[in-house]
Amino acid sequence: MDKIPNNRAWWLVLPVFILVAFSALVPLMTVVNYSVQDIFGPGQAYFVGTEWFREVLTNERLQESLIRQFVFSGAVLLIQIPLGIAVALMMPKTGIKASLCLILLAIPLLIPWNVVGTIWQIFGRGDIGLFGWGLNELGFDYNYTGDTGDAWFTVLLMDVWHWTPLVALLCYSGLRAIPEAFYQAAEIDRASKWAVFRYIQLPRLKNVLIIAVLLRFMDSFMIYTEPFVLTGGGPGSSTTFLSQTLTTMAIGQFDLGRAAAFSLIYFLIVLLVSWLFFTAITHADKKQ
Repeated sequence: MDKIPNNRAWWLVLPVFILVAFSALVPLMTVVNYSVQDIFGPGQAYFVGTEWFREVLTNERLQESLIRQFVFSGAVLLIQIPLGIAVALMMPKTGIKASLCLILLAIPLLIPWNVVGTIWQIFGRGDIGLFGWGLNELGFDYNYTGDTGDAWFTVLLMDVWHWTPLVALLCYSGLRAIPEAFYQAAEIDRASKWAVFRYIQLPRLKNVLIIAVLLRFMDSFMIYTEPFVLTGGGPGSSTTFLSQTLTTMAIGQFDLGRAAAFSLIYFLIVLLVSWLFFTAITHADKKQ
């Protein structure tokens, strides 16, 4: 006789679902409400429909921030994913050296975002910072507060230092999950290191890399604290990303209606691009 499945245990999870749904939906609906109103103060709001959405989509400053954000996120992925894989491949498999490497890799991930910005703010100074002083001594005219290229380079390098360990740790866990029998078969066939990586390691890292790409894209696309502390969005607006533009609009200018519309568009962009990344990678995986 077949047993009747007992699903009563799901009732234990129901309070969590209700709490998460409440904490997510209430702020979202508040933002949606603000996005269709022009707010002048408490009790002074006027319905404007989709006016803010049309204005946000045609705003040149926001379009420049969006392009700047995509360029930064693309550079982050192009550098951190291959570098993370390379670091994971060079790490020892077992023993105290492997443990030491894991500890050292985890250290940047434990540092708060505002502290990371402060560290690189001092590190990149030409008078007292080791990095800035060293570049100037080598003959480079390095000044991240006055030169657009230096500012971009410093923000990108800071993000690579901070988050590449996450990609490396994810790849390392994926490599350690590969059965030893695959390596033994490759050794018997006298496969080269490149062949082992191409046909054994890389295919088995695909699921891990999907997670790494999605995490790094979403995080880099919403970056705020580190560049704000390091450069304040300058020189000019060269390192002013979408999140900083949104914060200035909402808090600095108290333009809640326009900021709410912008934040919804921002959310949809992150959701859409993440979905496209996931779909493209999983579709390529199914073809193989």
